[in-house]
Amino acid sequence: MKLSVLNRRELYFIKTEMRIIKTKDVPSFITKDKSEIRELYRSEAMSLAEAVVHAGERTEYHYHNTSVEIYYIEEGKGMMEIEGEEREVSKDQAIIIPSTKKHRIRNLERRPLRFLCFCAPPYDDDDTVLMR
Repeated sequence: MKLSVLNRRELYFIKTEMRIIKTKDVPSFITKDKSEIRELYRSEAMSLAEAVVHAGERTEYHYHNTSVEIYYIEEGKGMMEIEGEEREVSKDQAIIIPSTKKHRIRNLERRPLRFLCFCAPPYDDDDTVLMR
């Protein structure tokens, strides 16, 4: 039986050794949209990072040509904007952001807004287009 590309990727993940990553052990960097991230995992297919938007800050309005993003809010409250539509988001909510859709997130609290950011294909500054 011939395996599809997706099945080969799934098998790759199953065959790898278990890795446990502490976010504090991963250096952070500032992305093109001005969020602070720690990339926890990266493969050819996807990436997973913890992102932080500090109190009173927001990311730049932007879109990604190819990447689909999923934000999973871990801590705090934010205002998510996608294509001009705004909604308040908070802990334990996931936001699906299709590729090419303009978006940004603003922290609504005095503590950091923390969320996991899953990207497929993996995050790349070159795929990020800022709206000026």
